[in-house]
Amino acid sequence: MACNICMLAVFGMVLAGTWTSVCAQGAISWEVQRYDGWYNNLVDHSRGSVGSRHLRLLPAHYADGVYQAFLEPHVPNARSISNVAMQGKSGLPSTKNRTVLGVFFGFHVLSEIIGPDKYGCPVEFLNIPVPAGDPMFDTNDARNMVLPYQRTQSSPGTGQSPSNPRQQVNSVTAWIDGSSIYGCSNSWSDALRYFSGGKLTSGSHQGFPMNTDGKLLMWNAKDVSTNQCGSKGIYGFGGARSNESPFLQAASIIWFRYHNYLAEKFAKENPLWSDEDLFQHSRKWVIAIYQNIVLYEWLPVFAQGNASIYAGYKQYVDPGISPEFQAAAIQSIATMLPPGVFMRNTNCSYRNVKDINSNNLYPALRMCNSYWNRENPNLKHTTDIDELLLGMSSQIAEKEDNIVVEDVRDYWYGFMKYSRTDFVAMSIQRGRDLGLSTYNNVREFFGLEPVQSWEKLSAWNNTEVIKGLAALYGNDISKLEFIPGIMLENGGSEKLFHAILLNQFERLRDGDRFWFENEKNGLFTKEEIKQIQNTTLRDVLAAVISADPDLQLNVFKWSTGDPCPQPEQITEEVLANCTPLVVTDYFQGSAAGFGILIAAICCFPLVSFVIAWIVAHTRKRNFKKLQKGKNPCTEKQTFSEGMEATEWRGSKEISHQVYLQFQANHLIKVLDSRCSVIRSINLQHQNEVDLIQSNNKGHKVLLLKIPKEYDLVLFFNGEEDRSSFIRNLKVFFERNDLALNLSEMKEQELLKKAVTKQQRSQILETFFRHSLSQVLEIDKSDAGDFTFEASQKVREALKCELSRAEFAESLGLKPQALFVESMFSLADKDGNGYLSFREFLDILVIFMKGSPEEKSKLMFTMYDIDENGYLSKEEFFRMLRSFIEISNNCLSKDLTQQVIESMFQEAGFQDKEELTWEDFHFLLKDHDNVLRSTKLCIQGVDVPGPFKQNINNRVSFISKNNHNPTNGVYTNIDSHEPQQMVYSVEQEVRRRIGKKKTSYQPHLYTEARREKYHKSKVQQKIQQFKRFIENYRRHIVCVVIFSAISAGLFAERAFYLAVTSKDYAYGTPKSGVAETTFVGIIISRGSAATISLMYSYILLTMCRNLITFLRETFLNRYIPFDAAVDFHRWIAMAAVVFSILHTAGHVVNVYIFSVSPLSILSCMFSKVFVDDGSDLPQKYYWWFFETVPGMTGVLLLVVLAIMYIFSSRHFRRISFRGFWITHHLYMLLYILTIIHGSFALIQQPRFYIYLIVPAIIYLGDKLMSLSRKKTELSVVKAELLPSGVTHLKFQRPQDFDYKSGQWVRIACLSLGTNEYHPFTLTSAPHEETLRLHIRAAGPWTTRLRELYSPESVAEINGYPKIYLDGPFGEGHQEWNKFEVSVLVGGGIGVTPFASILKDLVFKSSVNSKILCKKIYFIWVTRTQRQFEWLADIIREVEENDKNDLVSIHIYITQLAEKFDLRTTMLYICERHFQKVLNQSLFTGLRSITHFGRPPFVPFFNSLQEVHPEVRKIGVFSCGPPGMTKNVEKACQQLNKRDQAHFMHHYENF
Repeated sequence: MACNICMLAVFGMVLAGTWTSVCAQGAISWEVQRYDGWYNNLVDHSRGSVGSRHLRLLPAHYADGVYQAFLEPHVPNARSISNVAMQGKSGLPSTKNRTVLGVFFGFHVLSEIIGPDKYGCPVEFLNIPVPAGDPMFDTNDARNMVLPYQRTQSSPGTGQSPSNPRQQVNSVTAWIDGSSIYGCSNSWSDALRYFSGGKLTSGSHQGFPMNTDGKLLMWNAKDVSTNQCGSKGIYGFGGARSNESPFLQAASIIWFRYHNYLAEKFAKENPLWSDEDLFQHSRKWVIAIYQNIVLYEWLPVFAQGNASIYAGYKQYVDPGISPEFQAAAIQSIATMLPPGVFMRNTNCSYRNVKDINSNNLYPALRMCNSYWNRENPNLKHTTDIDELLLGMSSQIAEKEDNIVVEDVRDYWYGFMKYSRTDFVAMSIQRGRDLGLSTYNNVREFFGLEPVQSWEKLSAWNNTEVIKGLAALYGNDISKLEFIPGIMLENGGSEKLFHAILLNQFERLRDGDRFWFENEKNGLFTKEEIKQIQNTTLRDVLAAVISADPDLQLNVFKWSTGDPCPQPEQITEEVLANCTPLVVTDYFQGSAAGFGILIAAICCFPLVSFVIAWIVAHTRKRNFKKLQKGKNPCTEKQTFSEGMEATEWRGSKEISHQVYLQFQANHLIKVLDSRCSVIRSINLQHQNEVDLIQSNNKGHKVLLLKIPKEYDLVLFFNGEEDRSSFIRNLKVFFERNDLALNLSEMKEQELLKKAVTKQQRSQILETFFRHSLSQVLEIDKSDAGDFTFEASQKVREALKCELSRAEFAESLGLKPQALFVESMFSLADKDGNGYLSFREFLDILVIFMKGSPEEKSKLMFTMYDIDENGYLSKEEFFRMLRSFIEISNNCLSKDLTQQVIESMFQEAGFQDKEELTWEDFHFLLKDHDNVLRSTKLCIQGVDVPGPFKQNINNRVSFISKNNHNPTNGVYTNIDSHEPQQMVYSVEQEVRRRIGKKKTSYQPHLYTEARREKYHKSKVQQKIQQFKRFIENYRRHIVCVVIFSAISAGLFAERAFYLAVTSKDYAYGTPKSGVAETTFVGIIISRGSAATISLMYSYILLTMCRNLITFLRETFLNRYIPFDAAVDFHRWIAMAAVVFSILHTAGHVVNVYIFSVSPLSILSCMFSKVFVDDGSDLPQKYYWWFFETVPGMTGVLLLVVLAIMYIFSSRHFRRISFRGFWITHHLYMLLYILTIIHGSFALIQQPRFYIYLIVPAIIYLGDKLMSLSRKKTELSVVKAELLPSGVTHLKFQRPQDFDYKSGQWVRIACLSLGTNEYHPFTLTSAPHEETLRLHIRAAGPWTTRLRELYSPESVAEINGYPKIYLDGPFGEGHQEWNKFEVSVLVGGGIGVTPFASILKDLVFKSSVNSKILCKKIYFIWVTRTQRQFEWLADIIREVEENDKNDLVSIHIYITQLAEKFDLRTTMLYICERHFQKVLNQSLFTGLRSITHFGRPPFVPFFNSLQEVHPEVRKIGVFSCGPPGMTKNVEKACQQLNKRDQAHFMHHYENF
């Protein structure tokens, strides 16, 4: 039978959804009431529960009828209402003799059924502007003060329309169920329980609850009087705000003690009961007694009327708390709060208390200084609480009127950064937030007559107050709000207040299924109910106070004759002063640290730059050591006739350590620390030299004045070293019969007197400028007019003379060069070893304005060494050798001799051993126009415009000639123009033995023809723009689409934040982040979305295998796959910019979050923050370093800074390994980015949405590369070619298909690293092996060259194997898609064209169908020896080019252009060699060799004339950035014309 009852009980409780363990606890035979209030009503389960809506008795009164509260000017300022109607003196006793204990018990009752205000999310404010000059809050008349008010939480789904206005919710249960004692949840109750003996946990003293220590979500606002914060001193109660004041604490401690009292009592009576039995029995009785005291003891005193007789449980009654009750009860009780509270003992002895701030003694505890006290010195012991309770029970409350004491009206504890606020003004604003109706509307609802006039509003009829209030409301009584009206009603009939209280409490009682008088709930028997009804608060106090208290029967009121009357009605004058208002600056003390942190973050790139610079510097140093490993530096030597010193080169120049060596022939050599000669001082033509010594500052400086040269200033370690040098110098001078004049002066004057190299250079510049101005008749203003202030310096400059070294330097040659020696000897007419202005001018006139005969005569005289009027073959050989020496010995002696013999034979001088000048000029007769244009180029001095233009016009390019060439090589094309040198392609370039001449052949000219049609600059710009669009239309479309998507994502995120009412991340009501930091969050979230896209899809630009495949599909028509690297850089740059924006947005966010109170932060970050009233936000460093997004964000910035700096072109070229290693940080970048967003601090992670597809594609592409990288390839052949080029020939993997112009990546584990480097294949697709030509330009390539050197190969007994990844496509393989293609290769950039040329010739030889009909290959090289291996390839191409597909032009840039005096003879010899042997003198190829840099504009212009039918010409360049830039400029310039369109594809190395 007992078991059946047990099962039925269990079944019933499961149906009710209650927590209990009936079978486990045999002593519990009733349904245990839930803590959260659910299932009290079995029909409407949530009625009265935690989070249930308030019950509106009247329609909501909002400005828009939905949720917007009435504010000024529609209603008066709340603070103004408080100042006018609620201000007055304290000290008037309650007319009903209500006690202070009853007042604070009332507040405890309100905390039982009305939860503390929970702020709504998103955050909304109804701040109260403080009236100007307010005596409390605006004493300085600042007019910018506000009393902050944050709107309370509303029920989701409400506030949408007038039919569904905003409804607030209750954060506790509406039932009188002990929630203020035990909490509103199971977990809260468990945290309070001791779990032994059924008790609640006590603190250090049995009479105090436990200290929460942060275990409970107790409200722990800052102590306004001591500024103490934290959970220390906050006791654990069921009500979150039960620690608001010591008086509310005392009222809560009553029930804590009473529960433990009952638990001990039940334990004695029932020793077999478990802890759960004891706890639930005690809880049941405490709740019942509490219900009885509230409704039948406290309510009659404060409502001035008894509740109706209990008629049993009524299921249909809604116990919801009405907003009208909430406002009326709080405000009416607040008017009775005293400014201070007495304390007395059981003997009716009232005690003085110590002020918490001043330690002075006062008769009562000051209310305003007691809010949120921690460890009040007057309340340390159990008896202190007893005395406080006794004092409150005997103290009469303040009068029931409209006046509120200043402790509440002016010194209520504040909100946010304000320590004080106005309780009344806040309550009025809360009424507006709740949408309370007007005062008269509420009266009518409760059946009372509306007030028709202001005079009838209050029984006591204070005219001044009534008039002031009427004025605020515009004398319209119908606008009077509920809270001011009911407060003015206090002290009168109070009918409305009583009606509201009785209505609310009767509904709470009648609708409560667990009400103690309900005999059907099985809680109590009739006898127990009777016992409960007879229990009063006095009985409870008697049970919990340690001594026998002397109390009146009804502790809620005091009557005459009751024991222990109060000494006096307490007033503010006898109490301690209230601590003043304090405005807390949340950012105080953080500004400097925040600024330093932001500065440190901004310095990440700078630090990365420094690291990169150190790496680059170390790399350069190691590379130099590597290069000099086989040629170690010459050690310092000690010279028998020389000494060590430091040369001073000027005040702004760095001094250098030098060695001075005295040699024969009047020569002093100055050597650097590596023993390289940096200066030779020849004193052969000097008779005396001045030597000046310093006579101060240690006597360490010496000045050697060198006539006609710059001076030598030396610093020595001391006077002794200087004296030793002077002695050696004197010996040297005596040996060479030179006079040495010694003098002394101060060091500063000595340095000022010295002529430095820089000063000498300025003098020489003036010298050359005026030389040219006189020869070429340049305007004197361009050369420097003698009438200027500096004319004296100009005259001095013209008096100076050039030394041989200075003359050689002006020509860009070495002083010991044969050309310099010959030229200088010829010009130095007086033989003094220097050239005067007149001597220099004479020779300059001949070369600038002389006739061909005069120039040839000058050259003849220069090399007629014995001056016999004849030029022997040896002297002719010497002349050519001097020019060859200029060109870096580009010809051998045998070849030079062969050229001479050929030239002599061609001119018919084969039998002569010597040439007269006439013979010599006859030898050069065909080159008169070359001699006419010959000049003398001086470094640092520009040739004037007309001469320069004439020179620049003489360049080689392709052109059509419809006339038959003459028998001679040189033809006069246009009689109106100067004679031009013309050489036929038929005769000079494409001559083949046995090849027929056609009637139509292209020719090379030396002057560009003018355009046939001239357009305006605007038309040219339009045409250029059209061509640009046509050339880069695919690029533009892709960039625009990607940019549009990025901008769209940014705008979409911003739109959701700014417009939508739902948080897109969570799908729940907005968190309020956007409202708090609108700009910062829009920038950070918008840029985050953009970054997510860019970080993800940048992976696609790294899928080399996929790009190589797709570029062969139709998609290549729409997507420029060749620009993948450029697109990669562009996306990376954009991602960096948006990352900076993202960081800037979060910097703003962090600042705003750091100054935002917890009430706001808890809305925005509900998973991180809980609003516990402390208001103090986390410091800025918490956001940066103690959150996952913050820390990962900082690390991401570090990674980005490192990757960005090391990937810049400069550092990438210097340290590829540094770039390679740091760029592999991209894996860390993605990991950190995923973690960064996964914490969901602001929004749910979205990065994976963008990343997953590109990551899968990239992973597949990477696996494909890895599958190839695992295969070792054997090197078949390795050659070390000149110019540091390593030629590798290795086996071709199976199924390795590639196209000419493609590139691969190789690695060699024998070098101790697995890094891969890209190189272009120089083999053609038809070849069975693969070839690479690798220039040793860095550590890796240098070590690779050493690894494949014959010594290393012999040592390891074979070639090291390599790993291959590729092939990969690039733009150069598009060469075959144009009818005419121009290939421009510079330096090692010719490698892709080696493969293309071989491929083209092979396809032509096998009659393969290709679109390309003609290729022009321009090879730009410093010297013809720089890449001799390419000459072999070109030679092979020339031999196999049977269809004349390739036209090759070689430009040697180390030589001056062909019309410079220094290369005139070389040019003549080159043309002679091509005419006689049909090959270049310098390269041995049939291809034309030019001197200087290629003139791209005339060359491309000639292509338009040669191929007028071709609309598009492909230009492919690879080489240094300067060269490709010039090619691009030339293409852009020609694209201005409405002729052939030049489409440029380029790669830089």
